[in-house]
Amino acid sequence: MTAGAQSEFLNHNRPLLDSHNCYPYEGKWTDRIDRALSTGFPVAIEQDIAWADGHPVVSHTSKTKGGEPSLRDHFFERVRPIVEKALKENRRETWPIVVLHFDFKTLDAQTIRAVWDILGEYESWITTAPQTADPHTLAPFDPKPLLVLTEDADEQEQIFFHDLKPGQRLRIFGSAHTAKIEAKTREERAHIAATMPAEKLLAEPPTNYRRWWNNSWAEVEEGGQTKAGDWTADDDRRLRALVDRAHSLGYWIRFYTLDGFTEQENRGWDQGYNFGSREAAEKRWQAAYHAGVNLIATDQYEDLAAFLKKLR
Repeated sequence: MTAGAQSEFLNHNRPLLDSHNCYPYEGKWTDRIDRALSTGFPVAIEQDIAWADGHPVVSHTSKTKGGEPSLRDHFFERVRPIVEKALKENRRETWPIVVLHFDFKTLDAQTIRAVWDILGEYESWITTAPQTADPHTLAPFDPKPLLVLTEDADEQEQIFFHDLKPGQRLRIFGSAHTAKIEAKTREERAHIAATMPAEKLLAEPPTNYRRWWNNSWAEVEEGGQTKAGDWTADDDRRLRALVDRAHSLGYWIRFYTLDGFTEQENRGWDQGYNFGSREAAEKRWQAAYHAGVNLIATDQYEDLAAFLKKLR
């Protein structure tokens, strides 16, 4: 599969909304998945995964208390009517319509294998690709309404990829390893992250499993959202260098999490991702769109969705 073919598969290589932390926090903010789905398709939905009550659940922490929503009920059964309608209509040129993104809060084999098994139950909904004898041979996707992504942990790669025999189907695709940064202080690390050449940050080509690159905004603006000043031409060049590097190798690229809100507007969001104002966030949304970022993560689902529609 060529880099161009992979890029086109996800929303025809156009940016889309990535709905950050799209699940309740301890019973609060239960409307997040409905809010995300109401913005239209395609849309990405992040589900953080932990273990409780004998099965995978959606949770912001590995320290579960019991009673957290199950992955099966919160996501898969919630999207059932959407996916079944898409399968019936069979408009393959629009698939995937939902990108499911996992952030595992625990990496024990029990949780990872249980998620693999759940994906197997819904495999007829899910974009897959055959395992190949050479990991660097990227097999073409078999398109379905859902595309499932996960992050870079080697524990996941073992179960989701290495344990498969040639010809078995990959149900989920991991992210690239970003280069490890050696630094003596937090400040030094922040500076290196924001200035290391893109070719060094992302050194390895994609594999049949690792097909996307997940990035903190701190790799664009030193110190991330809370340290960001005015958006500058240098910032834009840095963003484009990272995007261009990913695309040149054949990866999709995601940045998290681009928020701009007041205290009164806060709906359970993390201040560490807050640029401080809607205007400041919009400048980054616009820059990310024009740079070609595939997955733009935010907690302000409706706002970013409406903003992207105006840019198209």
